[in-house]
Amino acid sequence: MANTTGPRVGCGAAIIDSDGRILLLRRLRGLEAGCWGLPGGKVDSYETTAYAAEREIHEELGITIQARDLLCLVEEMDAIGGHHWVSPVYLVTSWQGEPALMEPEKHEGPQWFTPDCLPDDLTTPTRQALAALRQRSA
Repeated sequence: MANTTGPRVGCGAAIIDSDGRILLLRRLRGLEAGCWGLPGGKVDSYETTAYAAEREIHEELGITIQARDLLCLVEEMDAIGGHHWVSPVYLVTSWQGEPALMEPEKHEGPQWFTPDCLPDDLTTPTRQALAALRQRSA
């Protein structure tokens, strides 16, 4: 059944460590279950996307970030599946705390991946964010 409420707003973060590795979580349910993806989630009413990214990353990984550097805008549409998401992705290169799995009912990981050794099963937003990262470093 198609989504008749219009697009939904999400957010995410491409968390990159000093070795150039990206931090991903494996989704256990929902859209693209079984795939590795960026941490993030939905934006609540009257919440900025930057604040939502900071909140979601803290809820999922237990770390504190500042979402200030917009990496890209991900647009994911599936009329047949009824999904339409618009999600800014922030580039994060510093944080406070040690990333840990805070929502084991939703995710596996977290796990660090080098750009040349990424899993095949990546979410669509993650693929778009990785393309933006490659463009930025070119």
